Amino acid sequence: MSEEWNTYRTRFLVRAKQLTESLAFTDALGREHCGAPGDYLVESSTGMLRIAPREIFEDIYVLMEEESRDWRAQDLPSQQLSA
Repeated sequence: MSEEWNTYRTRFLVRAKQLTESLAFTDALGREHCGAPGDYLVESSTGMLRIAPREIFEDIYVLMEEESRDWRAQDLPSQQLSA
């Protein structure tokens, strides 16, 4: 193992909403996702949805300033959820 610690940042910009109630859905690839209040529904730049636990999401992502939020080249429609 290397002796030196390195600092990392996330490479991807995402949009996210914090859940206020439990949510479960199956994504377009057939993967099941489940979240509890406080977790985050995360949308990637390709429109794929996933759920991230609150502790992990808040440790990785930092909220961007309002003027920096136009993060996609085109405004793709959000993927439909099927509970």
